[in-house]
Amino acid sequence: MLTEFKQFAAKGNVVDMAVGIILGAAFTAIVKSFVDDIMMPPLGMLMGNIDFSNYYFLLRDGTPEAPYDTLDAAKSAGAVVIAYGRMVNTAISFLITAFALFLLVRWVNRLRAPDTPPAPSTKPCPYCTLVIHEKATRCPNCTSEVA
Repeated sequence: MLTEFKQFAAKGNVVDMAVGIILGAAFTAIVKSFVDDIMMPPLGMLMGNIDFSNYYFLLRDGTPEAPYDTLDAAKSAGAVVIAYGRMVNTAISFLITAFALFLLVRWVNRLRAPDTPPAPSTKPCPYCTLVIHEKATRCPNCTSEVA
């Protein structure tokens, strides 16, 4: 069983997957920083200096009671909240990540050599134009001999 596990772990697919996961985590951190530090401040400014990360619905007051200046203040008071502003940030982060990955895959696909089409394995019969196998010596439709 140990030998089987070593063979499984040493396969290229497992190593490639691990590298992909690690790079994905690093890429996610970069995109999160891009969204939080570069995208959201101008968006918030355009919407009247609003910080999306502090948008929430208050379901139940904590101690002390509302109003709370920030989401963290509401949570530290024990209030029950739905933090939809963080969901907006996460959704924007996801869209940017998906678009960046789309561009990356598109670029990698362009770098690959184009696949050469397979050699044709059929030919037309010169008498009836039915498509026949290239090695056929007689057409199955008109029974003519094909050189």
